[in-house]
Amino acid sequence: MIRKALWLSATSVFLTLFTPAGHAEDRVVNVFNWSDYIDSSVIEDFTKQTGIKVVYDTFDSNEILETKLLAGGSGYDVVVPSGNFLARQIQAGVFQKLDKSKLPNISNMWDVISERTAKYDPGNEYSINYMWGTVGIGYNVKKVQAALGTDKIDSWDVFFNPESLAKLKDCGVYVLDSPADIIPAALKYVGLDPNSTSPDDIAKAEEALMKVRPFIRKFHSSEYINALANGDICLAIGFSGDVFQARNRAQEAKQGVEIGYSVPKEGAQIWFDQMAIPADAPHVAEAHEFINYMMKPEVIAKSSNFVLYANGNKASQQFVDKAILDDPSIYPDEATVQKLYTVQPYDPKAQRVITRTWTKIVTGQ
Repeated sequence: MIRKALWLSATSVFLTLFTPAGHAEDRVVNVFNWSDYIDSSVIEDFTKQTGIKVVYDTFDSNEILETKLLAGGSGYDVVVPSGNFLARQIQAGVFQKLDKSKLPNISNMWDVISERTAKYDPGNEYSINYMWGTVGIGYNVKKVQAALGTDKIDSWDVFFNPESLAKLKDCGVYVLDSPADIIPAALKYVGLDPNSTSPDDIAKAEEALMKVRPFIRKFHSSEYINALANGDICLAIGFSGDVFQARNRAQEAKQGVEIGYSVPKEGAQIWFDQMAIPADAPHVAEAHEFINYMMKPEVIAKSSNFVLYANGNKASQQFVDKAILDDPSIYPDEATVQKLYTVQPYDPKAQRVITRTWTKIVTGQ
């Protein structure tokens, strides 16, 4: 998720903003969020309004966040896991219930999204939606046209059909380094339930991915944004908003790179990134203030406008850029939503199978 060259580094961002004069107490909130996933002015404005210093650190995979949370003592006050990881983490006891009396802006949330996120967090007791989107196909329109003879992609076949992907090998293919996003897509493509954890089904997904593995240049969960924008690759399996950012960067660079995004007709995953407070958070009051601030309609809209993702705040839609709100690939229409699936958390046994399978796919062995 990348939002502006002005925003700092994608790997480990520490944003420390000094409290305004007159605030003798050194109040702080430690935030751990996805790379390039916020408008930096939101953080600055929060500090100006509350006097709370924000230490802002970033990650680019759920696995990195989960490792820190399960180890305990992370020192973070607000973290942003995806829904399927959140569900497992709630069961592991790593979060504390939100004190909704300290979150008056919760009234702004969108029931359509809250109903879906309750699948991971019953009653939405531990989390609030930050952003949501889809996992689909980002592509360089001209390079795909040159290689495949079409300027529009609408099917997973362009990726999972070895004959198609072989034609794109030389211009470059990147894939999310995320088994929870890619293996369900493979299952869906071969006609199986994307939530299946049957070893036989996982083996079929592995087989489909190994067939195209020779044509994949890299597995990474954020580098594809710049690679697409710069014209260095022609296809990426990635998060919707990341691809839109790549598209906008390419337009700003005026180098003739045109980026498209497809939610494949066979269906794609809809995901939810949720704000939550670790059980051992050192600054619980400040964490609630930060989350409540992020639920202000004009605040979360500013981040949606910046990161090009939909958010779960209904009241924010009056402040979201019309071009974003009216874009069905960001805010999908009902027909598209019907084809989107969610992914359930893996139990420990299934997770071991998935991890082993993913290692084989990534290494190609």
